[in-house]
Amino acid sequence: MATIETYLDWRGDLTLLQDPFNEVDNLILCELVYTDFDGIVPMGGLKESISLREVYEQYFQTHTEEEIMSRASSTKVAPFLMHKLVESKRFGSMRLAAYRNEIEDESQSQFAAVTYILEDNTYFVCYRGTDNTIVGWKEDFNMSFLTHTRGQLKARDYLDELFGHSTRKLRVGGHSKGGNFAIYAAAFCSTKVRKKISVVYSNDGPGFREKVMESSEYQSLLPLVVSTIPEDSIVGNLLLNDIDHQVVRSSASGASQHDLMSWEVMGNHFMNAEETSRSSKNMDRTLKLWLMDLPDEKREVFSDVLFQVLSSSGAKTTDELSNDPIKSISEMMKATSALDAEDQKIFKEVLMKLLNSGREAVFGKWVPANSSGSSLTFGKN
Repeated sequence: MATIETYLDWRGDLTLLQDPFNEVDNLILCELVYTDFDGIVPMGGLKESISLREVYEQYFQTHTEEEIMSRASSTKVAPFLMHKLVESKRFGSMRLAAYRNEIEDESQSQFAAVTYILEDNTYFVCYRGTDNTIVGWKEDFNMSFLTHTRGQLKARDYLDELFGHSTRKLRVGGHSKGGNFAIYAAAFCSTKVRKKISVVYSNDGPGFREKVMESSEYQSLLPLVVSTIPEDSIVGNLLLNDIDHQVVRSSASGASQHDLMSWEVMGNHFMNAEETSRSSKNMDRTLKLWLMDLPDEKREVFSDVLFQVLSSSGAKTTDELSNDPIKSISEMMKATSALDAEDQKIFKEVLMKLLNSGREAVFGKWVPANSSGSSLTFGKN
């Protein structure tokens, strides 16, 4: 089964001038952005760029393979792509600029982006998806009740700040939440920047609130959007969108298909499947039924309580939670029991609605077995 690493072995000897940028190239760059470029890629404007070769050398001077592989993240292997990228004609001359990596606890925002300067005289703006910070995951949940998150607004401002006076063609993309940021930024950036955008890639990116989808800016962008989701997609089914996704095969299964390194390619395109799997369709229905039954205020309370509990362990990242799971679970149980009565009630109610929605999505509509609601059964309408 061929993946993006196989593609680099096969297509790496052809420059972008010989064979134009394609969807697999997009996937490679959206994986690479998960590399920690702090202190290496300049944070200034487009003129303060650094070659991929320099990035590669500096990164592996300070990071060992053992340290990288010890991380509890599916995207930890992203830096290893540089081993092949720097030796390829396709990406060997690429430069990187305008790196941003901003975590804001107060505004519950996790935002990271980089601009790739390609040899075909174009820019590729790439937004990172959710990293391993608890704040980053909190922002994902905030999307369920906020029309615009702080990260989405930063993504838009990034385009306006850097590309207002550029004359080059612009591609925009991202994976997971980064795909959501890419679409949002391209839709709501200034008109002069929007005119330079040729394509927007969303790789298993979540959707939006209704207000965003109904906007003229979003609707007019749709012809430029290339959205790809794996057969067992979960993240790509979150919230709502009216985009025609292409479905890609994956060498993984279940939630692990979210990992871009598992997506299958043939030549310079994806190995497409006919449709998403039954489990993905059921998850899609489950989440939509769940959200339809929850007013915004309860979504917000649930999100706040969940992450208050997660943060009670003192952990800032998911790595820290997994490093000492017994202590983390103990601290979270204490935090749950310390919630006030109303928060506990809403938290349990929302969790029960999620369970009910899942069974309804698979079997049909739930109906109370008695008026007290103390036990539940389900049946088809």
